[in-house]
Amino acid sequence: MPPNFTALLSTPSDAEKALAKESSRQLAPLIQKERPSTSISILEDELGQKIVVPNVAISLLLEILTQMAQGNAVTLMPYHAELTTQQAADLLNVSRPFLVKLLESGELAHRMVGKHRRVLLQDVMKYKENIDRARNETLNELVAQAQELNMGYE
Repeated sequence: MPPNFTALLSTPSDAEKALAKESSRQLAPLIQKERPSTSISILEDELGQKIVVPNVAISLLLEILTQMAQGNAVTLMPYHAELTTQQAADLLNVSRPFLVKLLESGELAHRMVGKHRRVLLQDVMKYKENIDRARNETLNELVAQAQELNMGYE
């Protein structure tokens, strides 16, 4: 595939979900959290030669299979990809007009291509991480306050 690719898998069929579930079950033990290796030999070609795959690729494949087993479609993009405003809004689970406001206010970097805005995937992901972190901090503060006030949360 060319370096700038996007692979969109359609929603898996029941047979594909079952196969993905079984494949992920078989792959999971190969990923050792305690002693991570740099590569794993998992396949043999028709000549009997082993095919070695980077461990990080196995982790990614396991995540893809897990999502497929749950019936979810999966999109794969390079981290440096540029997104349209609609793609970025979909990733953040916000409306396109809300995303455009983020871009215009400077909260999220973008560039213009003619009259169209383009946003780097890595910038969208950093923004999402920051928002998620802030949300979790706020939730933790609310839980702490509820516990201090004996509101029944433990």
